[in-house]
Amino acid sequence: MKKFLIKVAPYFLAVTTILAVLGSYADGNTDDNYMHFAVEKPQNIILGDSRGSQGVIPGILKDKLSRKFDNFSLNVVESPYGQIYLKALKRKLDPETKKGIFIVTADPWALSLNKSVKKAQDFPEERSPLNDMHVYDRSPNYEYLLKHYTRSWFKIYTERAAIGKSNSFLHEDGWMEINVNMHKDSVAIRTKKKVAFYEGLAQQADLSQERLRALEEIINYLRTKGTVYLVRIPGSEKIMMIENKKFPHFSSLLHNISRKQNIKFLDFSQKYNDYLYTDGNHLYKESGKKLTSCIADSIKAGK
Repeated sequence: MKKFLIKVAPYFLAVTTILAVLGSYADGNTDDNYMHFAVEKPQNIILGDSRGSQGVIPGILKDKLSRKFDNFSLNVVESPYGQIYLKALKRKLDPETKKGIFIVTADPWALSLNKSVKKAQDFPEERSPLNDMHVYDRSPNYEYLLKHYTRSWFKIYTERAAIGKSNSFLHEDGWMEINVNMHKDSVAIRTKKKVAFYEGLAQQADLSQERLRALEEIINYLRTKGTVYLVRIPGSEKIMMIENKKFPHFSSLLHNISRKQNIKFLDFSQKYNDYLYTDGNHLYKESGKKLTSCIADSIKAGK
């Protein structure tokens, strides 16, 4: 056995070295989540699902508010409001934070649950990297790559951002930049698919009391660290029609939560026609800049 270990040790060392080198090239092209776990812990943070990840741009907030932000929004499957997201937030946020600014984006889908789900272990975020990651501020983050990168590690090198940014690129500050064809015909095709998806989801899901409680727990936690702003990001007219039919009192619900928590609620859901969308559900990046500027102006006005 000893002889065998001596013989295989050089091969093991060589493989480990190769993987370590390949992993060092991981960046915003690697996948849609890696950079959330490979930057320093922030003191100002954005939470939510994919509407927030694409629609709230930390760089705009930095320019207007003179402080760095991190967008810690993933998507409705991996970062809906719940105990897993709260646990991840506590690991992500700089523990020394005292005067942070926190933008908590909310839509009905991030606070809903499929009617068929009865047990906590069946919540979709149980399979999220937020559920099993411990290290959030190391680059390269080999914990993430070993647990959640399922492709060949040579792809990390051959598809690195230095060669060219992918159409979905996760910036170091957590903003998910999407570059797609914005010709009206292409947008219409994507929107049709997204509308059909949410029409089906509306039949399957209801607002979850567990998620609503978790949202309030998250707000309570963040209030001890700074100032919280609750924000509702719009979708396109057709998406908002689905939301308003299924959840007609959702904005009132958020307003009541904000009043109870003594925080400001910024509701953009009635201004859906002011913005462009890549697929009906997500803001086009130029519209994201516009919305983010409005959020920043509201924060400055509140001060």
